[in-house]
Amino acid sequence: MLLKQVIELFDLLDSPKASGQAVKDYLLSVNSAADVDVYPLKGPKGYTDMIRIKIAGTRGKSKGMNAPTIGLLGRLGGLGARPEVTGFVSDGDGALAALAAAAKLLDMQAKGDYLEGDVVVSTHICPDAPTRPHEPVPFMDSPVETAQVNREDVSADLDAILSVDTTKGNRIICHRGIAISNTVKEGYILRCSEDLLDVMERVTGELPKVFSLSTLDITPYGNDLYHLNSILQPSTATGAPTVGVAIVTESTVAGCATGATQFADVETAARFLVETAKDFGKGVCCFYDEAEYAEAVRRYGSLAHLQTLGVIKE
Repeated sequence: MLLKQVIELFDLLDSPKASGQAVKDYLLSVNSAADVDVYPLKGPKGYTDMIRIKIAGTRGKSKGMNAPTIGLLGRLGGLGARPEVTGFVSDGDGALAALAAAAKLLDMQAKGDYLEGDVVVSTHICPDAPTRPHEPVPFMDSPVETAQVNREDVSADLDAILSVDTTKGNRIICHRGIAISNTVKEGYILRCSEDLLDVMERVTGELPKVFSLSTLDITPYGNDLYHLNSILQPSTATGAPTVGVAIVTESTVAGCATGATQFADVETAARFLVETAKDFGKGVCCFYDEAEYAEAVRRYGSLAHLQTLGVIKE
């Protein structure tokens, strides 16, 4: 149960003074040995605080061993849209879930429980991001560009990525709680991981929910094409298999809406991140079938061009 971490971090982040340093101080209070890096990232519309937490596993690469590394990325435009709206916005739920997972993993280590593989948690802290029009409801914008965040979030040591994001401003999945995507790898939308569906079933106690993707959703922002949201943007910057973890609602809720954070749903998302990290580090959770992917590439070639902005033909 991660409700304690969710509530404590929400109290910290629901403030115009929310900062990466404040989150770092909180995580160090949970585990004084925490490896937390905080630094500003400047973009065309302001700046944000990047925060990256590295949690070493007993057999991880950080120990010179070979257990796989998972990245848990909290995606968002911002935690707040001040001064346009006051308070923590729905768009901040992804960062809240990722940081709650980090706090839980650090608390586990402080108590003597260690995962086998390394875990890297990354997100950014911005209490005053801009907004922008989007159908069917307005989107949160960001002071920095998605490509900038990808360069900070996505690193070569990640063997798989879970990208957690608020995904409420649509009619693609009408359900309260969480949903996951198919696995995306280098332009291919692969079948949904059975292992991740198993994790979701045990975490939620319900049948798993999967949200649909279009090819356009896994192309980079900036190509003037419609995107469900930014949940699969990390997949455009890596060869690692990437799965979106969506915090969803039955009704359509704007990303810039306040009072829309459901603690139980954020906690479920955070618990799903932690449980997946446990299994992935042990080697009992696969994001995709490597042989099947290799055969698809052999037959149909690389689709890595979908990770680029493409070519405009006159």
